[in-house]
Amino acid sequence: MMSSGGYTSLDHQKVSGSVPAVSDPGHTSVKFTESNLQTFPPSEAQGKISGGSRPPRDADDSFSKPVPGGSSEEPPSRGWLSMFTVAAYKPYFDVDTSDVLDRIKESLIPFRGSFTEKTASNPDLYGPFWICTTLIFVAASIGTFVTYVAHKLQKKDWDYDINMITWSAGLFYGYVTMVPLCLYVILKYFSAPSGIVQLLCLYGYSLFIFIPASCLSVVPMELFRWVVAGLAGFMSATFVALNLRAHIISAGERWFLIVVGIFLLQLALAVVLKLYLFTVTV
Repeated sequence: MMSSGGYTSLDHQKVSGSVPAVSDPGHTSVKFTESNLQTFPPSEAQGKISGGSRPPRDADDSFSKPVPGGSSEEPPSRGWLSMFTVAAYKPYFDVDTSDVLDRIKESLIPFRGSFTEKTASNPDLYGPFWICTTLIFVAASIGTFVTYVAHKLQKKDWDYDINMITWSAGLFYGYVTMVPLCLYVILKYFSAPSGIVQLLCLYGYSLFIFIPASCLSVVPMELFRWVVAGLAGFMSATFVALNLRAHIISAGERWFLIVVGIFLLQLALAVVLKLYLFTVTV
C-alpha cells in the first residue's frame, strides 16, 4: 500500500503471519516529564500579593534588627575607639517607660536588694541621666524658693544665686559618675569585678529618692528638713549597700568594710545636700 505525502509503504510479505513487533532502533522515545511550571504568583508569595493567610515576609522587623551574618553599611568600630561612637551606647538606652518606672519603684523599696539581679541583663543609662538632670533643677529651684521665702518673711533683700544650678550639676553628675568608677576599680582590685554600666545604673536610680525629699524641704521647719534629708539618705544608702552586698561578699574578709563605706558615703551625700541647698541663711 502506497501512501500519499509522508506515509511510507508497507511490505505485506514482511508483515504476514504472527511476527512480534520489534522497535525500530533508530526511533528515539521521548518521555515528557511532569511540568515544573508553577502558578503565578508562587505559593511562597502568598500574603505579599495574593493576600493569603500568612503575613508577608517584609512585614517583620528586619529593618530594626541586624541580619545574622549579614554585612551592614557601617561596620562596627573595634577596640577602645568604639567608646566614642553612638552605637556603643545605644543598647544602654534601649528601655521603655514601663522599665524605668519599675526600676524607680524598686529603688523606693530598698530592703529587697534585688535591683541588680533584675537589671543584670539590661542595665540602662537613660533613667540615671534623667533622674540626675531632674534632681539638679528640682534641688536648685526648691533651694532658691526656700531662700526667697525666708528673706521675704524677714523683709530682707534677696538676690538670685545662679551658682546653685552649677553647684548642683557638679555635685550630682560628679557623684553618679566618679563614685561608680572608683568602686569599679576597688572591686576589680579585690577580685570581685562588676560591670561599670551596672554600677552607674544602680547609683543613678538610688538618687531618685532625693527628688521627693527636695520637694518636701519647702516646709519651713529646720527639724523637719533634717528628718526628710536623713530618711532619704538612709533609704538611698540602704538601697545601694544591700544590692552590692551579695556581690562584694566574694571580695573576701574586707567586704564588710566596703559595704559600710558605700553606706556612709551615700549618707554623706544627703548631709551635703541638706547643708548647702536646704539650710536657709538670711
